[in-house]
Amino acid sequence: MKTYYLVTFKDLDKILEKANITLKVKKITDSELGLGFIKISDFLFENSGVIVDPNTEKLRQRFEQTKSLHLSLYHIISIEEVGDDHKGMKFVNDKNNLFPFPTAPN
Repeated sequence: MKTYYLVTFKDLDKILEKANITLKVKKITDSELGLGFIKISDFLFENSGVIVDPNTEKLRQRFEQTKSLHLSLYHIISIEEVGDDHKGMKFVNDKNNLFPFPTAPN
């Protein structure tokens, strides 16, 4: 099984009901909309045999024409990396990208 992500976010259509959506996606990237957004794409909707899950079917119908979804960071609840092939997060110990914050003189 390849790596995929479970992205849980607040459903904007049902904000008064406080409903959350969890989508299974292959790709998460920076959004072209700016720093406060991420872009998720390559949605995965799986059927497990003869039984059809009504929640999965609703999500499939809602997002079947969606190429990518740009989400505000403020609406994301969690992002979970899942799969046998996932390598986990890798951090580069490169201090060249750090910028010191200006401090007030004493």
